[in-house]
Amino acid sequence: MLTLKAISENPELVIKKLAKKHFDGKEIIGKVLDIDQTRKKTQTTLDASLAESNTLSKHIGQLMQQGNKAEAEAAKNKVAEMKGQNKILEEALKQSEMELHELLVQIPNLPADEVPEGRAAEDNVVEKTGGTVPDLGEDALPHWELAKKYDLIDFELGVKISGAGFPVYKGKGARLQRALINFFLDKAREAGYLEIQPPYVVNATSGYGTGNLPDKEGQMYHATVDDLYLIPTAEIPVTNIYRDVILEEKELPIKNTAYSACFRREAGSYGKDVRGLNRLHQFDKVEIVRIDRPEHSYESLKEMVAYVQTLVEQLELPWRILRLCGGDMSFTSALTFDFEVFSAAQKRWLEVSSVSNFESYQANRLKCRYRDSDKKIQLTHTLNGSALALPRIVAAILENNQTAEGIRIPKALVPYTGFEFIN
Repeated sequence: MLTLKAISENPELVIKKLAKKHFDGKEIIGKVLDIDQTRKKTQTTLDASLAESNTLSKHIGQLMQQGNKAEAEAAKNKVAEMKGQNKILEEALKQSEMELHELLVQIPNLPADEVPEGRAAEDNVVEKTGGTVPDLGEDALPHWELAKKYDLIDFELGVKISGAGFPVYKGKGARLQRALINFFLDKAREAGYLEIQPPYVVNATSGYGTGNLPDKEGQMYHATVDDLYLIPTAEIPVTNIYRDVILEEKELPIKNTAYSACFRREAGSYGKDVRGLNRLHQFDKVEIVRIDRPEHSYESLKEMVAYVQTLVEQLELPWRILRLCGGDMSFTSALTFDFEVFSAAQKRWLEVSSVSNFESYQANRLKCRYRDSDKKIQLTHTLNGSALALPRIVAAILENNQTAEGIRIPKALVPYTGFEFIN
């Protein structure tokens, strides 16, 4: 959530920056400023009235001691009248604050200056590429056919049990999943991330804190009886560890990692791009989360991007890094880099990670703060990234490493799988 200070200090700049995300902020920013002015005036009037009421209340005792009962009684009536007026002012103030809050949560984060102009994915900028795309020949099989051939993943069984988008992993397919999870967690720990095992459901306050609620697109599964939400990413519970917390500057940056199952409704997804593992309702992912000082957060973002790069390199996959344009960024992000790996059988790039800096946007909603060296309380910056999401990684590993002898396992994974080939 943007701070009122950021909006009121330079509303024209805020409106200009929001336009890069193709969000017309003129009307809503105007409403925010108008309501804030009303709120301030109401607060000033209330403060003055409360001060006068308190002074008058103290004076009543003095009048009683002096025997001026008539004046004391008049003062009491005046205080009672003012209490009624103050109650009205307090209700008006509360209403203004509620209206202000409802508007602020509708405003997306401001994009950083480095964010490219653009409306959609085709306008994203390729920052860096690496790896070699294998030449598989025309008879190469897509991962859903390989999964069936080697009895690794049963998509139809998943439909029977739950529905489309809930695959069942079997045998070496299940072991490959577990190997990747352990590989990613081990690498994260080696890179200095503290492992967390979070809940897979969160309350509405947690969803609000990271900006996943209000869920305008209806992408979260909602357990209505208990008013709990299945997590779409471990980012939500892990970041909420620091909700309503004041950290010490020496504790920063905080680096956490977590494995979780992730649940997404993927409403509106259909067509060839959702075949097999390309888009699921339930999938596994290892997440990395950082809490940092504002002046160091972009250095942290750089480190996180470099770290994710090492993972795709060790998996021997062809990869590229995209800097997302304003129109393709999330509601909460200030700057995002996407990682994609090339699927040689499908002949297309598949997104496997997003690494983002949210600056103080989430921290303001979470009230995640730190005490600096001058003992001043400030908002932190929050960052997160997928390191990595499994489905499309598995798809690329299966497709890119298919041979006449079977599917070759990347060397870095062999100690985790316990086998070098799937055949």
